Amino acid sequence: MILLGIESSCDDTSAAVSRNAEVLSSITASQKEHDQFGGIVPELASRAHDQKIMHTVRMALSEASVSLDQVDAIVVTQGPGLIGSLLVGLTFAKGLALSRGLPLVGVNHIDAHMYAAFIGQEEIPTPFLSLIVSGGHTRLVLVQKPLHHRLLGTTRDDAAGEAFDKSGKLMGLGYPAGPLIDQLAQKGATSRFEFPQALRNEGYEFSFSGLKTSVRYTLEKMTHEEIEASIPDLSSAVSEAITGILIHKLRRAISETGVQKVVISGGVSANSMLRNKAESLAEELHLDVFLPPLKYCTDNAGMICRLGLLHIQQDPTLLTQSPELSMNMTAYSRYPE
Repeated sequence: MILLGIESSCDDTSAAVSRNAEVLSSITASQKEHDQFGGIVPELASRAHDQKIMHTVRMALSEASVSLDQVDAIVVTQGPGLIGSLLVGLTFAKGLALSRGLPLVGVNHIDAHMYAAFIGQEEIPTPFLSLIVSGGHTRLVLVQKPLHHRLLGTTRDDAAGEAFDKSGKLMGLGYPAGPLIDQLAQKGATSRFEFPQALRNEGYEFSFSGLKTSVRYTLEKMTHEEIEASIPDLSSAVSEAITGILIHKLRRAISETGVQKVVISGGVSANSMLRNKAESLAEELHLDVFLPPLKYCTDNAGMICRLGLLHIQQDPTLLTQSPELSMNMTAYSRYPE
């Protein structure tokens, strides 16, 4: 089965082509328009998607050496995300599906991150614990079987990736700061500064807003020269605070559920400190840990194709549905009430 995937939930315009579980191409056009503002400007994001989406889809088809006549279905991110950005992808996908007489399948963006680690694999090993960590989401989920999820905990305020970016902005690192903090942290001393790990002993909920406040108070006590000289140490301490609480909660979930398979995905799963901690945890507890390749950590249409294939395999009637999808922000996401 050949699928065309489209992802436009935030500031990355992405298109991919897959054959069964294998991704043949995945093209992502990132937006630099937001860097000067220190964060995503929704209106600019929507306009950029509109300008880039057709070219991105064409590139994905060309790289995969697949024509639209060979595509069996279109899979598109239906939510959650920025409304304007989602509308661009949805509208384009609907129009293309209608014009070509193709079925259209809408999928949940966060769920797609969970299954990104299984791109190229036909079988999904379950049960597994999924830690989704990105700029907009931090979520711990028990996946009992494919597409059946039990939400254990989520963030009460900032997401993990958001905490990286906001802390970096306070340190003068610009936007997005997460990747740069990761690089700088490798040269710093983790122990020089200590930042809070909120809700450490309270279930599976996360909170990162206090970290940002602690970083700000710490910087206010330092001169500009002291800050400049301390950036690697500050970056290392921020990384330790964020990755430390993520792994702590994951360890607790492993202990309380007995599940020995773990998936860590989302943009923050590219963070080297988090990956190192996950590898150490796997060795200590004899776990099977699945991490997406780096190119599938951030938002991409390859993961949209992979999740779309799962939905079609479990419900083949999706191939006969009308392209007239509604804007349902929890599209096809299965969480028990």
